[in-house]
Amino acid sequence: MRTYQDKNELKLKKVVCNRCGKTLKLENGMIKEGCFSADIRFGYFSKKDGLRHRFDLCEACYDALLADFSIPVSETEEKELC
Repeated sequence: MRTYQDKNELKLKKVVCNRCGKTLKLENGMIKEGCFSADIRFGYFSKKDGLRHRFDLCEACYDALLADFSIPVSETEEKELC
């Protein structure tokens, strides 16, 4: 869950893992540790038509989520990090 310093959502004030409640490290509005962000808008043919879900997971909670997958995620190595 993200909290911003302004209404335009330009500068992060706080990021908390929605699963475990851990506050993630921030420096000058930039997340300084592993964070998985999801932003999904549900459309027709789902049981959540018209809803939008947004959440953040710390790296440990992301790893726990992946451990439950029947089919592993596709993993490749990136040469440039953002």
